[in-house]
Amino acid sequence: MVPARWLLIGALMMALTACTTMAAAPAVPTPSPAVSSETHVHPTPTPGGPKVRVVRDPADVPPPIRRTEPTTVEVTLTVKEVVAELTDGVTFPFWTFDGTVPGPMIRVMEGDTVVLHLVNPPENHVSHNIDLHAVTGPGGGATVTTVAPGETKTLVFKALKPGAYIYHCAYPPAPLHIGMGMYGIIVVEPKGGLPPADREFYVVQGEWYTSLPFGQPGLASFDSAKAQAERPEYFTFNGHVKALTDLHPLQARTGERIRLFFGVGGPNVGSNFHIIGEIFDRVYVGSPDTLVANEETVYVPPGSAAVFELTTEVPGRYVLVDHALWRMLRGLSGYLTVEGPERPDLFQGIPSGNSGH
Repeated sequence: MVPARWLLIGALMMALTACTTMAAAPAVPTPSPAVSSETHVHPTPTPGGPKVRVVRDPADVPPPIRRTEPTTVEVTLTVKEVVAELTDGVTFPFWTFDGTVPGPMIRVMEGDTVVLHLVNPPENHVSHNIDLHAVTGPGGGATVTTVAPGETKTLVFKALKPGAYIYHCAYPPAPLHIGMGMYGIIVVEPKGGLPPADREFYVVQGEWYTSLPFGQPGLASFDSAKAQAERPEYFTFNGHVKALTDLHPLQARTGERIRLFFGVGGPNVGSNFHIIGEIFDRVYVGSPDTLVANEETVYVPPGSAAVFELTTEVPGRYVLVDHALWRMLRGLSGYLTVEGPERPDLFQGIPSGNSGH
């Protein structure tokens, strides 16, 4: 006999799929039952084997644009469905672009023609597509990129407007695919490029609706009921609770100009982004021409991206947070470690060991 809770979860998933597909003419297959709160499609990683992570190194940023004329840029993204570690002792069946959360940062220039190939390998279980918020056209490209396992589709578009934009999977139900980890940032630089920076970083916030409660070890799965109620168990930067603390903290030196490409995959919760002990010199959402100066905390909605610039002046460790600070207790924090000579003209005192920083 099928347990009643399985029937309830199945009904919730069917309802979510039905709501999503009402707006489209063709029927859309129900997502694999493996994403209910009780089952999964992927095998459990071998106990004692190497840890699999989908963490994106924040320093893994494509180089700045140095040319002045538009060109054709070719991009290939491969969908990877993989069971990986969310935090110590907890694994989750992520859906990703190129095996990381976020997916690769795409960097082009205003006026470029972008040829994007989306590959869904045959070993995957679910259809996917891609909606790039930098695209002007139906579905942001999702209408022409739906790929079943074993298929490849190509989208050609012109990058018309400079700025930083989210991209994500939009295959129905879109919030499920986003909630499994399918998002990233595309940066369209203005003609002639952005001003020089000493270091650039790439950080995207997301939340995770796991069947297991926060901190309970085991193989979790996606919980649709929690997602619809907007009750995430975890918040992370770059796909892991320890991504920007133990694994890949941001590193800089005093006197450097830092540029941070920051986005929120969501699917439901925005970020009140703040670096404790720093003031952002410049922030822009959308066009670099619409910047604001001397900001402390900036709200970035789900499905949006922004660019933050700051100058590191005093050495020490700075904590990246969403200033809805209870989210720190569900996994959301990161470190910016700044090395260099002390600046007693700017900051001095005797550190205490229990400051929380």
